[in-house]
Amino acid sequence: MQKTNARYILAELKHHSPFTMISTFVALVLFTLTSRFIVPGVGVACPCCAPAHNVAGHLFLTFHLLHILLSCTATTAMFWRHEKSKLKALAVGLSGALILCTISDIALPFLGGTLVGVDMDFHICVIEHPETVIPLAIVGLFIGLKEISGRAMTKFAHGSHVFISVLASMFFLVGYGFSEWINYPLITFLILFFSVLIPCCLSDIVFPLLFKKN
Repeated sequence: MQKTNARYILAELKHHSPFTMISTFVALVLFTLTSRFIVPGVGVACPCCAPAHNVAGHLFLTFHLLHILLSCTATTAMFWRHEKSKLKALAVGLSGALILCTISDIALPFLGGTLVGVDMDFHICVIEHPETVIPLAIVGLFIGLKEISGRAMTKFAHGSHVFISVLASMFFLVGYGFSEWINYPLITFLILFFSVLIPCCLSDIVFPLLFKKN
């Protein structure tokens, strides 16, 4: 039974990997092209309270919320496609999205910036602004439970999820301390790779399939 689940998870990762790579590449290109219009952070603790000119800080909050919405949709849809248990699907979708989105958008970019010597600020939106985060997560849960949540829905949600996650991680880096990212392209790429690709695949594919019945 465990071998069957593991084999199926590997098959799903293989099918989703092109969407992951394409979304990441497109998001990075768009961010690079528009970077001159993005003002770096000024050491603020919360993008909601940031000065108006801290564009990156405000954009981080926007894309982080979109990331949670799409992650809840993708995680719930993936589980619901394999097991029609609403209570279990809601629990898996909510926990997987909130935990792994926080790791992807905040914890790993913060750790990456800190490891290269940047004085980064730390801010967990789901704890400090639950009234903003939780409603969007709930909307994502119910979208994921719709009958259209077949393979097409999981691929679309996963691809758009990765695209938004790249932007959320980048805006966190720029808005919370790593203002000189453009001078360190390789370091920035590595931070994004570990911050986005691994947590997104874990939340959309591995996490829900670990809890499904064979």
